[in-house]
Amino acid sequence: MLRPATDDDIPAGITLKPAADTGGRVPPDLVDLALKISERYATPPARALKLVLPPAGNVPPPDPWLAAVEGAEVRGSRQAAILSAAQDAPGPLSDIGARSGAAPAAVRKLVAEGKLVEIAAPPPDLEAALDATEAQLAAIHRLEQAIDDGGGSRELLLHGVTGSGKTEVFLRAAAHALQQGRGVIILVPEISLAPQTAARVRRRFGSLVEVLHSQLAKGERARVWQRLESGEARVLIGARSAILAPMRELGLIVVDEEHEVAYKQESDPRYDARTVALMRARAANAAVVFASATPRPEAWKALEHVKLTERVGGRLPPVELVDLSRDGHYPLSRSLAAALGEIERNGGRAMILLNRRGAALALHCRACGKGFGCPSCDVSLVLHQRPPRLVCHHCNHTEAAPSKCPHCGAVDITRIGAGTERLETEIADRFPGLTVLRLDGDVAAKVGALEEVLATFGSTDRAVLVGTQIVAKGHDFPDVRLAAVIDADLGLAMPDFRAEERSFALLAQLAGRAGREGSGGRVMLQTWDPGQRVVRLAARHAVEEFLDGELARREALRYPPFSRLIRVLVDAPHAEAPMAFLDGLAAALEQMVPEDDVLGPAQLIRLRDRYRAHLLVRTQRAEHAARAIHAVLADRHTSLRAADARVVVDVDPQSV
Repeated sequence: MLRPATDDDIPAGITLKPAADTGGRVPPDLVDLALKISERYATPPARALKLVLPPAGNVPPPDPWLAAVEGAEVRGSRQAAILSAAQDAPGPLSDIGARSGAAPAAVRKLVAEGKLVEIAAPPPDLEAALDATEAQLAAIHRLEQAIDDGGGSRELLLHGVTGSGKTEVFLRAAAHALQQGRGVIILVPEISLAPQTAARVRRRFGSLVEVLHSQLAKGERARVWQRLESGEARVLIGARSAILAPMRELGLIVVDEEHEVAYKQESDPRYDARTVALMRARAANAAVVFASATPRPEAWKALEHVKLTERVGGRLPPVELVDLSRDGHYPLSRSLAAALGEIERNGGRAMILLNRRGAALALHCRACGKGFGCPSCDVSLVLHQRPPRLVCHHCNHTEAAPSKCPHCGAVDITRIGAGTERLETEIADRFPGLTVLRLDGDVAAKVGALEEVLATFGSTDRAVLVGTQIVAKGHDFPDVRLAAVIDADLGLAMPDFRAEERSFALLAQLAGRAGREGSGGRVMLQTWDPGQRVVRLAARHAVEEFLDGELARREALRYPPFSRLIRVLVDAPHAEAPMAFLDGLAAALEQMVPEDDVLGPAQLIRLRDRYRAHLLVRTQRAEHAARAIHAVLADRHTSLRAADARVVVDVDPQSV
């Protein structure tokens, strides 16, 4: 139980300074939630409490709602993107800016020019009609029952094939919660998806909706917090941190695309927003709904299933497996090239996934056999084309692309593998009638570029979107005739017990982008091993079969959800230090928590001139094991500092 501090609590010699103005108060339920996060994820209470502090900053004036003036003259692609966003869904100035990738000043300029006009925010529509399938009506009823606590579990998995209407189902449930006077939090995995989701939710619930994520300015975050705390805003949409915002009379939490790893924070406190959503819903007696076409094994085992088995307006498209070992053409097989030719002749759109950036994964000298590695990391440098350069994707070291081998002087340098840049160039060269767009981490790093690429793709016929896994993340475009994966085996070689789960989800999600709205479509998975279980099941859209098999495998190995893991990662400037410390930690843990399994330690690679090693603890009592780890860390703090070693303790890691 917390109590106010008194002068007696202050140690001698310590002078307290006035606390900074945080712009508001912390609701008691968020204090309790922060303390639970501290305990579960083995982080100091002060760090966890910092997560729920109100944002400081001057609250800006209300965000006006804007609509596009019909027939307004358009000058340039940026104006076109802003006006298109406002025409698609009138909304607050900040929302239109986020969806179009434009700065607020650019949106205000169009207001000054009379191309955007202020309108009254529409009233919430809590009785929206829905031409629903029987499965959707049954799902809506079950979610409403959970909100009303009408018996049964209040923790549900809304599992539906892509295009089955999951979003409409949970929006109807949100309307039901609002009718009961309760609030709603809707989580999305990526900031980039928040504006698109917000536009759809705002069309339904008007000014009751707010958006919150880490890239908002401090003043905007303070304004959102203020509207939530006062009860003016009743629906909150946001990425991971939105689960830590205030909400009066919380009735429903939705975790959309619940399979996405982005819900796990990779800096301290390393909380998982999905787990925190469960904690918060239980404390508030609220319903929590996890939605995905490809749920995690953990969710599949723990939650009650609410299923949508049919796609609205059509069937899932057939999937063709292309055997690259027989075809002999990479990255574009003969079958994929023919399908792109059809798009060029007949129109439509294509989405192509290659989960590697750059033009080539590595360079290799044929004469002397030498490769080109990063001087600070134990990885190959990746070739990028614009401008030609070699780049380390870990430390960002960059050097000029060589015209000859620096070791032997030979000019016979070959490129190994392909990335999105090479694929973009090859498609553009072979199919000049196609508009080829690229979306990967390099493109998305530029302000507004992601929104601009997606807007162009959605409005252009005979367009091809080439990209990394970003292209498979919940985007819904009409007339996608073709979805293809260049190398379906790419993620399966990762030394991680979740590699198959993630590969399956990526393949199945990309396959679901084609043929929406009954437009027909094809899906191609290029693979070096057509017999691979993950690829075969993804080709059959066999989600349940994959999950049942994955759970059986995890149970045999005693991996999550049949245990919990703690990862301890150590890095230091000298190679021997991480392993020496982890050897000692493993020996200590075998004495302190003998019922737990210590896996490792294992030497990892050098990154940024620091050597890394890690071990895993497999346990049924993670909090107890974490306390033992921190006791050892405290005991050896001096030796760790002397070795300039850094230690990360990650409870429930999502990557090992």
